[in-house]
Amino acid sequence: MANVKAVNISLRRGTIKQQMEQVELVENYGIEGDAHAGDWHRQVSLLDQSSVDRMLELGAHGLVPGIFAENITTEGMDLCHLPLGTKLVVGEAVLEVTQIGKECHQHCQVYQQVGMCVMPLEGIFTRVIKGGVVKAGTPISVQSNIRAAVVTISDKGSQGIREDRSGPVLVETLKGYAVVNRTVLIPDERELISKTLADLADTGEIDLILTTGGTGLAPRDVTPEATLAIVDRQVPGIPEAMRAASLKITDRAMLSRAAAGTRGRTLIINLPGSPKAAKECLEVFLPVLDHAVETLRGEAFECAK
Repeated sequence: MANVKAVNISLRRGTIKQQMEQVELVENYGIEGDAHAGDWHRQVSLLDQSSVDRMLELGAHGLVPGIFAENITTEGMDLCHLPLGTKLVVGEAVLEVTQIGKECHQHCQVYQQVGMCVMPLEGIFTRVIKGGVVKAGTPISVQSNIRAAVVTISDKGSQGIREDRSGPVLVETLKGYAVVNRTVLIPDERELISKTLADLADTGEIDLILTTGGTGLAPRDVTPEATLAIVDRQVPGIPEAMRAASLKITDRAMLSRAAAGTRGRTLIINLPGSPKAAKECLEVFLPVLDHAVETLRGEAFECAK
């Protein structure tokens, strides 16, 4: 996982920033005490250590964090290829990318000391969407724009007789891959399942619906039938891949009747009721989640790499 290597501020613009133990990001302002803070689009600058390492390979020396005037030195994040509008989660804070690189002023202190500058090509600039304290070691990640819902289907769970453990496991597994906007717990009633899935999909606000429970051979296991009744198109490859992977763990995987399909621009996938099995099956699908949603949205058309 990518993280913050250092946090840096300067009291005057055009000077090397000094490394701090921690900084406070203020919403719609920037870093408290930094010269670049204010009501504009370049409140916080970031540069990854990989960019600094390339400069070192070219013979530059003394490249401490902040020497390129970056507020946050990251480690393990490909910053310069992030599209404008990308939201970065930095601990509790959230930044929005507003600019990639900028013109290098040749007479600034940075250029005079280094002789060249990587910031114009590989540094990024952001504004603060949500504030928070940031320091070295703070995790940083790209906020997913995939919107998900998790539907637990269980008679006992809906009656309060059994704790729902599968739903929370799926929510946790989706972290970093999708934002879960809805969680629902309903009984094994076919018509209710169909209505719930259709209503969620038809809002136009959910990209992915995961169900857990009701995929086996028990008389009350009707989730696949309820799902297939409301989808426009089936996506059989998803449950096939999950069953194939699960068969390497247990021969009972061949008893799963889980289905998958699309309704409008929403992908619906059935998962087992067991927390362990639900997590394992979801992890089979996660590598293709982005491409699946991009394709449904009309943002991607080719499956070849």
